[in-house]
Amino acid sequence: MAHELAVWLFDDRVGTLSLIAGRLNFCYAPAWLSHRDAVALSVSLPLQPEPFDDRKTRPFFAGLLPEGQMRRLIAQQFQVSGQNDFALLDHIGGECAGAVTFLAPGQALPAPTRNDDVQWLGDEEILAILDELPNRPMLAGKDGLRLSLAGAQEKLPVVFDGARIGLPRNGMPSSHVLKPAIPTVEDSVLNEGFCMALAEAMQFMPAKSKVHEVSGRPFLLVERYDRLVDAQGHRQRLHQEDFCQALGVVPEMKYQNEGGPDLAQCFDLLRRSTRPSAPQVLRLLDYVIFNALIGNHDAHAKNLSLLYSGKAPVLAPFYDTLSTAVYPALTPKMAMKIGSKYKFGEVQARHWEQFAEGAGLAKAQARQRILELAKSLPSIARKLQSDPDHGYVGNAVVERINALIEQRCALTIRQIAEPSA
Repeated sequence: MAHELAVWLFDDRVGTLSLIAGRLNFCYAPAWLSHRDAVALSVSLPLQPEPFDDRKTRPFFAGLLPEGQMRRLIAQQFQVSGQNDFALLDHIGGECAGAVTFLAPGQALPAPTRNDDVQWLGDEEILAILDELPNRPMLAGKDGLRLSLAGAQEKLPVVFDGARIGLPRNGMPSSHVLKPAIPTVEDSVLNEGFCMALAEAMQFMPAKSKVHEVSGRPFLLVERYDRLVDAQGHRQRLHQEDFCQALGVVPEMKYQNEGGPDLAQCFDLLRRSTRPSAPQVLRLLDYVIFNALIGNHDAHAKNLSLLYSGKAPVLAPFYDTLSTAVYPALTPKMAMKIGSKYKFGEVQARHWEQFAEGAGLAKAQARQRILELAKSLPSIARKLQSDPDHGYVGNAVVERINALIEQRCALTIRQIAEPSA
């Protein structure tokens, strides 16, 4: 027996996701294939009349779902198997990353009004949600909510109008992602807030974010780059996919040491998918260097995305950026190798050259950019830390981040400035 879900992209039904004998299958709708503006859901799912089997289908669709403990708790909430991607998308696949929505066959796409489909929250309700999220991720099962975001960290799609926070209901697009504190990671909100603000100060074009607080409980609000407001004031979805989805890699294999993408594959994807690709490649180079210097060891391929905002995709604004290296209990291994090394402390000039060669970059160009960023980053980070408008002054974790940045930049300058051994 086959189970089916209609797959919508924006306002068009583009295909059918099926579960057949426990295996996923996706097929584009003939009407979509004949549409003059037809686009593929993913680089890994090109437009074709033939159906895609489970091996081809699962990376993109499973990649829309939460991971780890969040996924297990959502599955328990709906009394389905934690391995059942289809059932989870059926229950929570209304507001996903990008412009994809899942509906029962024959069900019409919701047409939200401008204001009526947001449940605005008071401070007490926000606090209650922060308490509830660890046990009910995405508020799964709440009336009118079908929310899904990838990743293992607690988060919630919300609407933020500059003053109020609300829950999007009945198909209303969210505008922001609310990220609570990670209980086991000291000052995670300020850590991520600082690193994102630092990326902004370095002009790396990250997603816009800001630290908020209710009754002493901090959380980060990250503006969704895959949403925009049109001339009529209506919020619209933009399509996007992360690099694992685009490369056909299932989310549980997102780390390179588990068989996931390496940096060479990420740069190759950009060159194949974006036009013109040179600016996108240089942005990714900057971000690889930045992640290494701030100690973001969790920069895997699901933390990079393609954004379909025009005729050709572009590298999406950066997100999920924080310094993990300042926490001794977290792994010292980077998610993707630089050259042949997973540990930053083992990276030398020749490993940066190996990375550049694998990424298709001129070694001299890469070396020059590494030196430029290593020389400019520490002073910009200290200036940001000391700015009283941001609330980082006196924070112990931010101080540790800056000390780590200074140490890594000094080491990198010494190594890169010397001739390669």
